[in-house]
Amino acid sequence: MKRRKFIKNISLAASGTLLSPMFFQTDTEAKPRIKLNYKPEPHLWENDTVTLSWIGHATVLINIHGKWILTDPVLFDNVGLYFLGNTIGPKRMTPPALEIDEFQKPDIILLSHAHMDHMDYPTLKHFANKYPDQIDVVTAYLTKDVIEELPWKSISVMDWNDELKLQGIRFRALEVKHFGWRFPWEKDRSRGYMKDGRSFNAYVIDYGGSKILFGGDTAMTDKYNAAKNENIDIAIMPIGAYNPWRRNHCNPEEALQMANDINAKYFIPIHTKTFKQGAEPFNEPIDWMKRVAGNFQIEIGLEEIGQTFVLS
Repeated sequence: MKRRKFIKNISLAASGTLLSPMFFQTDTEAKPRIKLNYKPEPHLWENDTVTLSWIGHATVLINIHGKWILTDPVLFDNVGLYFLGNTIGPKRMTPPALEIDEFQKPDIILLSHAHMDHMDYPTLKHFANKYPDQIDVVTAYLTKDVIEELPWKSISVMDWNDELKLQGIRFRALEVKHFGWRFPWEKDRSRGYMKDGRSFNAYVIDYGGSKILFGGDTAMTDKYNAAKNENIDIAIMPIGAYNPWRRNHCNPEEALQMANDINAKYFIPIHTKTFKQGAEPFNEPIDWMKRVAGNFQIEIGLEEIGQTFVLS
């Protein structure tokens, strides 16, 4: 029933008149991809530290002391409305650093919110069907309905300030400044529907003596200060789609400021150079990040999609 309702909602939205323009800044015609200069080699990663790679957009592959976590996986050519086996929406400007069949089984998939560029149904369907009943999923309040029919090992729903112990890993959900609806007629917390609206999370990941903040998606806010006493090693923060979407997305300098405010040691950028979601030039977010990084007491861990960072 829920799946049929979901398909019905997609067909109603397919007219394109109701959907947020944030997700549809380009057409769906085939365009040449920008070649990546780096490719991760996770089969060589050690299990005694934290190793991660930026796969593209908000997708990060993390090995934290032998546990494999995949954040907001989006791995196909288009993102947007999934209808009758096809996705209608923006086309990738850069390929994922690993193609979908190159991934080993993740232990946990971590989902920040239900936006189509973060909770991509075709990608999640692929992992669930390839590894049925083997993958645990963590997602935000009132978002599991999008994917609950898929054959997961478990789905854990976390609200703001919740803590969860899963596979020995401590997760803590944090509030961010964003919005949650997947379709524009849905209730979400940014509209004041705190009990019956879709939510949106960041997460602290705590395992083996290391701590990672996965920042999800956010505008400038002091809400991350809730993690100030967590001794965060790595902050993974969004830096793109701020022009003209400042209400929902931070710019690179603001992302650095938020990570710096919680005393994170290393900064990993995400949410740029993958889809055309804002009016800023393709290289501007990364260039801006590098230009101002020296103003903060935090070190940039990587700068490009496909690069790999190892926590020393």
